[in-house]
Amino acid sequence: MPAADAEQVRGVIEAQLDAFADDDAGRAFDLAAPSIQNMFGDPERFMAMVRTGYAVVYRPASVNFLSPEVEGNAIVQAVRMGDAAGALWMVVYLVERQDDGSWRIGGCQVAPLQGRPA
Repeated sequence: MPAADAEQVRGVIEAQLDAFADDDAGRAFDLAAPSIQNMFGDPERFMAMVRTGYAVVYRPASVNFLSPEVEGNAIVQAVRMGDAAGALWMVVYLVERQDDGSWRIGGCQVAPLQGRPA
């Protein structure tokens, strides 16, 4: 995978995490793929879902990017995150290349890990 693609994907995820940290629903929603935007309809509904269903993504205490992998026309980016309580989580993003060449987040899965952040 080209290093530029990996950097862009990481940048999209970091930008969305920054938007969550700023409670900027519009910016966070803009970084979601059209399929996600269509599913939620508007930025506030999307942000409410993240707040309630993905607390570690909404307010991570630590973020550690692992090696990305290519999957078709998308990149799978695993990110180890710690939450405010000290629990570790594996967050796996599916980041899709759009027709205009940009990258947007098409999905995110979260699973607990054993251990504590270093």
